[in-house]
Amino acid sequence: MTTDQDLPMDHQSATALFAAKGIDVTTNKDQGVIKVIKRAGVDGDRPMIGDKVMVHYTGKLVTGKKFDCSRERKEPFCFHVGKGQVLRAWDIAVLSMQRGEVCTLLCKPEYAYGAAGNPDKIPPSSSVVFELELIKFEGEVLTGDGGIVRRIKVKGEGYTNPNDGSIVNVHLEGRCGDRLFDCRDVSFIVSQAEDKSIPLGVDRAMDKMQKGECCLLYLKPKYGFGSEGKPEYKIGPDKDIVYEITLKDFQRAKDSWEMDLKEKLDLSAEVKSKGNQYFKAGRYYQAVIQYQRIISWLEIEYGTGDMQQKKIQDYILTSHLNLALCFLRLKEFTQAVDNCNKVIELDENNEKALYRRGEARLRRNEFSLALADFQQVLQVNSANRAARAQISICQSKIKEHHEKDKKTYANMFQKFAERDAKTGKTKRRRDDSARTSFNGEVSIKQRRRSQECPS
Repeated sequence: MTTDQDLPMDHQSATALFAAKGIDVTTNKDQGVIKVIKRAGVDGDRPMIGDKVMVHYTGKLVTGKKFDCSRERKEPFCFHVGKGQVLRAWDIAVLSMQRGEVCTLLCKPEYAYGAAGNPDKIPPSSSVVFELELIKFEGEVLTGDGGIVRRIKVKGEGYTNPNDGSIVNVHLEGRCGDRLFDCRDVSFIVSQAEDKSIPLGVDRAMDKMQKGECCLLYLKPKYGFGSEGKPEYKIGPDKDIVYEITLKDFQRAKDSWEMDLKEKLDLSAEVKSKGNQYFKAGRYYQAVIQYQRIISWLEIEYGTGDMQQKKIQDYILTSHLNLALCFLRLKEFTQAVDNCNKVIELDENNEKALYRRGEARLRRNEFSLALADFQQVLQVNSANRAARAQISICQSKIKEHHEKDKKTYANMFQKFAERDAKTGKTKRRRDDSARTSFNGEVSIKQRRRSQECPS
């Protein structure tokens, strides 16, 4: 570890010492960040832009005065590297490090705390010294389930990203293990990448990318080619895949606030048709994206007349119903129930919504709630045979559940009774033993007293 005595006493000597022992890791080689490696890291991968990194650090002035230390708090510090979340010097230096590496950095003010410094800790325009240890790093997780992980090889430019409906021009390379199965330049519409045999994970990552960016996408099967695989690429079912994507250019689609109601309604018809096409092909996640787009456009819109308002409501109802059906197929029953509830809020006697909610609840083992939904379906349409069949299933499940409960409780009570009986026997034995012991002690004492008394 670096000690106070190891550190120089002024900026000029510090720069000379670090320059002699270390390397300048800045891009323009202005000696803004000079790194001296104290302990080499594990050979191999280094962090990429956007990776989540975990470090320990100690910060000192060039005089040797310590102003911060994560080790004293006994907690490593985590951040996303290259995203401007930390000092500029850290973003630069960490990208040059390997896992396990320990290094010391001399950082000029413009790469650290600038002309202002940090009140009570860092004087204005001060160079500072950091000791950094890179403990571990991992890619940026783009989905809640960890199914898409991104690592940025080359940072993009600008501040805009493609949105759903954008036309993007990309170069892509797909790998399964070490095998390259796809390499091409291709244009596609974001939210419709499936049309070009591009997996869902690539499509869903596009709105995080910037022009010129090159990134690696690590895709779990759900976001790759799923349980079906991709025979044309010789990829079997449930395979993890990796895509390297370079976003060469893109043309953004209009955002919701840029469209008038007529444009939204016209586009909703096209998007609904695309969603239905994906649904029929079994591409349920892709269909979900289309139906959700319609709802995002229209859910807060009001028509100028009864006909237009009815058209808006019809699109919203249909989209929620279609989403419920998709989520049933995907076995995401809570989301199926949520979308049915949205329909029932607008139309309490909607037969399809009641039936689909009943299906989802049945699959969640909520038999009584499902039964009530199917019974309400029959009130709306007494000729619905499917609902009658589901009612029989619900009643059978409820009966089976009650029988199981009765058996469980009967066994439970039997075990309690046996335990109580066993406890009672043990207690009686202890009492009998105690009485015998007590009577024996009394008898001995009586005999002892009789022997001690005069005859």
